[in-house]
Amino acid sequence: MQGEKYRQFHARSINERELFWREQAALIHWQRPFDAVLDYSRPPFAKWFIGGKTNLCFNAVDRWLATQADERALIWVSTEVNQERTYTFAALAREVNRAAAMMQACGVGHSDRVLIYMPMIPEAAFAMLACARLGAIHSVVFGGFASHSLATRIDDAKPKLIVSADGGSRAGKVVAYKPLLDEAIRLARHKPATVLLVDRGLAPMRKTADRDLDWTSFGAAYDHAQIPVTWLEASDPSYILYTSGTTGKPKGVQRDTGGHAVALAASMKYIFCGNAGETYFSTSDIGWVVGHSYIIYGPLLAGMATIMYEGTPVRPDGGILWKLVEQYKVSVMFSAPTAIRVLKKQDPAFLKKYDLASLRHLFLAGEPLDESTAQWIQEGLGRPVIDNFWQTETGWPILSAQPGVDAMLTKFGSPSIPVYGYDVRLLNEQTGKEVGAGEKGVVAIMPPLPPGCMSTVWGDDDRFVETYFKTIPGQLAYSTFDWGVRDENGYYFILGRTDDVINVAGHRLGTREIEESISSHASIAEVAVIGVADPLKGQVPVGFAVVKDATQIETAAARMQLEGDLMKVVDTQLGAIARPARIHFVSMLPKTRSGKILRRLIQALCEGRDPGDLTTIEDPSALDQVRALVSKG
Repeated sequence: MQGEKYRQFHARSINERELFWREQAALIHWQRPFDAVLDYSRPPFAKWFIGGKTNLCFNAVDRWLATQADERALIWVSTEVNQERTYTFAALAREVNRAAAMMQACGVGHSDRVLIYMPMIPEAAFAMLACARLGAIHSVVFGGFASHSLATRIDDAKPKLIVSADGGSRAGKVVAYKPLLDEAIRLARHKPATVLLVDRGLAPMRKTADRDLDWTSFGAAYDHAQIPVTWLEASDPSYILYTSGTTGKPKGVQRDTGGHAVALAASMKYIFCGNAGETYFSTSDIGWVVGHSYIIYGPLLAGMATIMYEGTPVRPDGGILWKLVEQYKVSVMFSAPTAIRVLKKQDPAFLKKYDLASLRHLFLAGEPLDESTAQWIQEGLGRPVIDNFWQTETGWPILSAQPGVDAMLTKFGSPSIPVYGYDVRLLNEQTGKEVGAGEKGVVAIMPPLPPGCMSTVWGDDDRFVETYFKTIPGQLAYSTFDWGVRDENGYYFILGRTDDVINVAGHRLGTREIEESISSHASIAEVAVIGVADPLKGQVPVGFAVVKDATQIETAAARMQLEGDLMKVVDTQLGAIARPARIHFVSMLPKTRSGKILRRLIQALCEGRDPGDLTTIEDPSALDQVRALVSKG
């Protein structure tokens, strides 16, 4: 299954680590060559490309001006406001320089923080790249995030400048950002000196005198600005990204500059097979790590055009994503399994309506990809579908097929095999010892972490060590906090988070395994299983399922019949102990805009608890359905 080229390539990346990454470093421009590839004198902290100087903005924008200034760089499409804009590399350079000049006029310089609280609009990309140009550290917070949570991030990052907008739009509904931002600043102890605002005309904005500036009018004075790049040490921070779902003190993932650039450039070559002049389309949001790595930086570092999409997969219809693939001749596409599960409910004719000849691969990540969904979309598109597994903390894939290294078979339901640079192990959570084929263990990475992974937790080195490297006994190993199993051919299967294990009458069960079982039924499009407190058994699994065809469950009798059939599937595949107490049917599952199912919110409702902050939920009516079903019992 694994080719010899891959085996040699991966082995070399582990056994000859410094030589391997010295070669990959040639993929980017260095203003000053590095003196050493790796400094690992203080485990588990790894510093890459010591003494080297580079700049992310130069590599993403300026480097391409000599050869493809007039080629497309950024394509913005909004089905929310029915607008499209295309920027060439030359036009992108002008906009980024203007944004950098505005930031500089606001006192922003090297190592200053800039918090970006924006919808999916081009100005958000300009702001991120402008920070990189100045050597400032950006912290992008998902647009529409709750005021209290935003305030904690303001206090942790202490930005000199905040860049925001009047509002965003999702599924045709306007979300006003400015009132949320004003309240967050009121709650925060740290008060930013300046707020720079893009007025889209979507929501009324009250300006605060001596603090708030208008992007358009303020920027008019800098239309032709030329701001020289600030060359950074490779280990200088490039950005902070707070992990989703953080409670209490926020946990800011800190990324470096040189390692980040090299890792993304290499991934575009070996994993995504993207070439300069082609088009890359990631359906994520810039508020998440995929948006950082594979909307903004990765494609531009490879000289590709990148599509920035404001909209949903089903507006105006279930063919919009494929329409964009045809229109812009997308060669590489990156989406989430949950988006594909939504499309499973749409007319399958949409998969054949558009000319997808340009598309080579569809990559999926963000949630485990079940076998039935993977098979459905691969057969529907007639294109290879590559599942990949990674995290905000790593910044690029840990497990994936790597077609740029070697042609290799993929297995439905598996994110394939370790990516070069990652020394992946499956470790027993109690002994720390490596487990064998077919045995469940914690997916772990032996340090040093490769380039591009988080360098620390912002402002808290101790938390970095304690959180990620002290949870597996007897080992200095990075824990992904995900369960996995490896087959005899070395292919990994992700079984869910280590904290998604429930204890039913003394039996430890992974909710992901139950979800896989239920989703194998031909009628099911999507499912979430959570553990609910039970006075007798401790916990019991409860499922919430979306059917492909709603006419199957129009009557109470039909719902009971299908629920019984699904129970039998679980009984057969996993045994009676794993049988859910109930399987409820909903038209949609509560999830974030990036496609992550909000299982903890579902669990809270099932246990009669307050679900807490609902700001990042894509559609609140999904939670209303759960609430109504739970109240009926």
